[in-house]
Amino acid sequence: MDPAALALVDDWPVEHVAVGVIDGDGRVHTRGDVDRVYRWASVTKLLAANAVLVGVQEEVLGLDDPAGPPGSTVRHLLAHASGLPMLAGAPIAAPGRRRIYSNVGFEVLGDLLAARAGIDAGDYVREAVLEPLGLTGTTVTGSIAASARGPLADLLGFAREWLSPRVGVLGPDLMGAATSVVFPGLPGVLPGFGRQRPNDWGLGFEIRGHKSPHWTGTRNSPETYGHFGRSGTFVWVDPVARVACACLTDREFGPWAAEAWPPFADALLGGA
Repeated sequence: MDPAALALVDDWPVEHVAVGVIDGDGRVHTRGDVDRVYRWASVTKLLAANAVLVGVQEEVLGLDDPAGPPGSTVRHLLAHASGLPMLAGAPIAAPGRRRIYSNVGFEVLGDLLAARAGIDAGDYVREAVLEPLGLTGTTVTGSIAASARGPLADLLGFAREWLSPRVGVLGPDLMGAATSVVFPGLPGVLPGFGRQRPNDWGLGFEIRGHKSPHWTGTRNSPETYGHFGRSGTFVWVDPVARVACACLTDREFGPWAAEAWPPFADALLGGA
């Protein structure tokens, strides 16, 4: 890993940026204000998925419990395979047939989690994930699909737990299931990067696989998992390179990000 590559963000067309990397030895390198609060947008879904999996671990709900459209389960919703559309409306495919990225699917998960646990879904995220991991600067108030706000220090803390588990919020079996391909072979559109065959996804985590184009780099292993957000944010963990990277900006995702992020990842991994 080449931490000097962090300086590349100085040339990004953003007003504010905070970025950090963690290696397998736990060393952390950052650039920018790690305590500045940013919108995480859809990176929130990783917190939500982690909370749902804690619920599974605590038997509040099960991965194969019916949820969403007929024939869909909690597993389908986490893996964007329920057939629900991006925002709202009737299903546009049968469960398990296509990978359709769905915010509304995570809203359904939030409602189910709240009903089963007897508390607001955002409170469950806080109690099950944020507090145990010490992510004290982050809040989820509203949609568990996209409402998190927090600093880079917290996003790096979340990534650290997936790179090298320390707290043990989730057992290894569920962590492995979350970051392995669910419903292999499903085609679908990766927002911002077009149709992918297959469009691999885990339980809330996007799996890089062999997608092209992609928001991570060509040097990232196919096992890399993570998520990016519309607010110009991302986090990925490469378990082969033993590197995690998190980034928060204040500019909406667009062509600038699709052009800047992959070579940035490749520069980081140049010495991995």
